[in-house]
Amino acid sequence: MVLIGFMGTGKTAVGKRLARLLGWEFVDTDAEIERLTGKSIARLFAENGEIRFRSEENLLCRRLADRERLVIATGGGMVLDPENVALLGQKGVFIKLYADPEIVVARLKGKRRERPLIGRGDLRERVLTLLREREGAYDIAEFSVDTGKQSPEESAQLIYQYLKENRYLHENGQG
Repeated sequence: MVLIGFMGTGKTAVGKRLARLLGWEFVDTDAEIERLTGKSIARLFAENGEIRFRSEENLLCRRLADRERLVIATGGGMVLDPENVALLGQKGVFIKLYADPEIVVARLKGKRRERPLIGRGDLRERVLTLLREREGAYDIAEFSVDTGKQSPEESAQLIYQYLKENRYLHENGQG
């Protein structure tokens, strides 16, 4: 189970709740990269650059591809690399989380230091630019949830229902 989408769409909040519903492990890829490197994402970008960060994402995808019963909340740019998509898609179903750009901007206010790609300039303009650049990147998902229209709990319930209805879960409701 792989949650994809732009930053600020609730992948971590929804993912934790979904993992609890499924009885699966939850992995936030950004948090895992921070744990593995001993650096915050912002520090990793500042000291080593985006290329190093994307390399860490790819290494993590390789580690996660073989594991079962995981809910993975990806960084917003992880699906920009076709190899990451292939690795995560081997065992996972892609679920897209999205929200109106104005909701994303509101959620990201005050979080610019930890989000290097939106750290400078007008926040709204930066978000809109990145959304345009990534247009279509999240279309690999087979199900989408607008997280601006309901709570993380309700979003997790919608995904859980989708998984049940489409036979991704066994009889007991778990994977």
